[in-house]
Amino acid sequence: MADAIQQAVNLYGGAVSLVPGGVTVRDPAKLRSPATDRLVWQAVFAAGEDREAARWLLWELGQVTGARPASINGLYLARGRGDVGGFTVPAINIRVLAYDTARAVFRTAKAGRAGAIILEIARSEIAYTEQRPAEYVSVLLGAALREGYTLPLFIQGDHCQVNQKKYQTDPEGEVGEVKKLIAEEIGAGFYNTDVDTSTLVDLAHQSLAEQQRLNYERAAEITAFIRELEPEGVTVSVGAEIGEVGMKNSTVEELHAFMQGYNRSLAELGSYEGISKISVQTGTSHGGVVLPDGSMADVKLDLQALAALSKAAREEYGLAGAVQHGASTLPSNAFGNFPRIETAEIHLATNFQNIVFDHPRLPSELRERIRGWLDENARSERKSGDTNEQFYYKTRKKAIGPFKRELWSLSEEVRDAIAADLERNFAFLFEQLNVNGTEDHINQFVQTPKQHHAALKPALVAAEDDPDAGE
Repeated sequence: MADAIQQAVNLYGGAVSLVPGGVTVRDPAKLRSPATDRLVWQAVFAAGEDREAARWLLWELGQVTGARPASINGLYLARGRGDVGGFTVPAINIRVLAYDTARAVFRTAKAGRAGAIILEIARSEIAYTEQRPAEYVSVLLGAALREGYTLPLFIQGDHCQVNQKKYQTDPEGEVGEVKKLIAEEIGAGFYNTDVDTSTLVDLAHQSLAEQQRLNYERAAEITAFIRELEPEGVTVSVGAEIGEVGMKNSTVEELHAFMQGYNRSLAELGSYEGISKISVQTGTSHGGVVLPDGSMADVKLDLQALAALSKAAREEYGLAGAVQHGASTLPSNAFGNFPRIETAEIHLATNFQNIVFDHPRLPSELRERIRGWLDENARSERKSGDTNEQFYYKTRKKAIGPFKRELWSLSEEVRDAIAADLERNFAFLFEQLNVNGTEDHINQFVQTPKQHHAALKPALVAAEDDPDAGE
C-alpha cells in the first residue's frame, strides 16, 4: 500500500509530500490541475491498492485544504433557534457524470460564496449508478480540490429507506440492511443521513399516532444506532420523514404525532440527540410525471401546507424546518417560493440527469445504444400504455451504471458543454434558493474537526443493493 500511495502522490510532481499520518501541500495550484483528474479516475476505475491509495490521498488532501466531509447539524440547529433563515439548502443528487457535475456545483458555489449545499445519493441510486459511498466521497473530494473549493462538504445519505415489502416478511433483516448501509456511509464520510421509515406509515389505523407508530419507533432506533457510530467530534445531521413522496400530502397534525412519538421513543433508548429536519409530502413525486409526448406534467405544490409544516417544526421542536423532495422538475418560477416560506431543504436530482441525457452534444450513437440496452434490460418496467418517450424517460437512470465508464470517457469538449449547462442551472437554483453568501453561516455554525483517513471505520460488509428504494 505504501508504494501505491507514493505513486499516487507522484502524480502531483513534488507539489504534495507525505508526512506522518497524512500529507503536506507545497503548491496548492497543482491540486487544480489535470493531476487531480487522473487521481479521481484512479479512485473510481482502478482496483485494489491503486484504488485505495487514490481514495486515501483525496481524503488527506481535503483535510489539508478545508474541503472536509462535515455535518450540517450546527447550521440546522441554529436555524431551529431562529439565528439564521431566509434560504433553502439544495440537496443535490449526483447520479451521472459525477465528477464533471460536482465540479460544476463547486464552481457555482465558489462564485457565489454559497456554503449551505448538500451533495447526496440515495440507497436506490447507489445501486443503479454503481457508486458505493467510498467512491462517491472520493469523487466529490476530487471535484472540490480541482475547483479550489475549500468549504466543508456536506455529503448525505438520501432516503436510507426501509423497503415496506421486505419489512413485512423480515422486519429485523430489512432494518438491519438500512443500518448496514448507514454504517458504510458514515465510514466513508457521510455525516448527514436522511432516515426514511415513512414507508411503514399505516393509514389503516384511525389515530395518527398509530398510523405513525412504526415510522417513529424505527426512526428513533436508527437514530440511536447512528449516534453510537458517529466519529468523535461529529454530530451527524439526521432527518426523518412523515410522508412518503408521491403519496398523500402531510399535515401539521401528522407532524405532531410523529415528533411526540419519536421524542418519547428516543428518550427511552438513551440520552441521544434527535433529528434536525423533517421530510414531508406536499404534492411532488420523484422524477416528476412524464406525459406521452415526453414533456412534464404540471405539479400542484401545496405551499401553504409546506409553510405551516416548516413553521411548526421550527417553533415547536427546534428543527431547521421541513424538507421537500422531488423538486428538481418543478417549473422554474416555483423555486423562489421555498426560501420565502422558510423551507429548510429541497431535494434535486432528476433534472440534472435530464440535462445530461437530453444534451444536444451527447453523441446520438451513444443515446441509441443506451435505449437499446433499456429495451433489453428494463423491458419488465414498461407499462402497457407507455409511449417510447415515457418508457425511456422513466428507466434511463438504470443505464447510468452500465454506461458509467463510457460516459466518463466522453471527449472533453462534450463534457465541458454539458457541464456549462449544468452550471447555468446550478447558478439559477442557488440564486432562487438564496444560498449565495451562506459561506459566512457555515464558518459561524459548522465545526469540521480534522480527521485522518486511518480513523475512518469502513464497513466490513456492504449493504444489500435496493434499486427500488426511494430516491
